[in-house]
Amino acid sequence: MRRSHNAPGYGYAGGNQTYQPTYEMLEQENDQKEEQLSSKVKALKSLTIDIGTEVRDQNRMLLGMDTDFDSSTGLLEASMKKLKFITQMGGHRQILYLVLFCFFVFFICWIIVRSR
Repeated sequence: MRRSHNAPGYGYAGGNQTYQPTYEMLEQENDQKEEQLSSKVKALKSLTIDIGTEVRDQNRMLLGMDTDFDSSTGLLEASMKKLKFITQMGGHRQILYLVLFCFFVFFICWIIVRSR
């Protein structure tokens, strides 16, 4: 409750009449302050509920991303195992095929460019 110099017990002589705020006036002011505080508390409550909802949604999305990354890690590990197997099979023949394929592609490109 706010205390002022106009509280009961402190007289204010203004002209011919004495002014003293009554208990009802102070109660009315307190009620107004209480209503303002109550509306602010309601707004904060609503905001915290919204923040909680957003945090739960973000956590759900993060868990989904974690699952996706785990599955992609498994896929990459399987691909790496296949590549290791291919490289351990003996590369002389595969390198020869790769070089012949490159020559073939360059030859086709050379023919296309020359025919224009």
